[in-house]
Amino acid sequence: MTNGLSLCKMHHGAYDSKIIGITPDLMVEVNHDVLHEIDGPMLQHGIQEFHRQRLMVIPTKRSQQPDPEALQLRYNEFLAHA
Repeated sequence: MTNGLSLCKMHHGAYDSKIIGITPDLMVEVNHDVLHEIDGPMLQHGIQEFHRQRLMVIPTKRSQQPDPEALQLRYNEFLAHA
């Protein structure tokens, strides 16, 4: 699979809802509105602190890494939603 991301349920939901985006070079970005929202430690530590951080675990085998072109398409959707 070249288009897979292994995310926990919370981050998968945030990705699907365009709360977070992932760049083709595997950096996490948080939606600007959410990034500046104050709603307690879960939002702060579970989402906001990942802004501009590289994904924590990336498969070493190239064939198992996410497809940069697919990530770019999805990242463009994230940017359009922002």
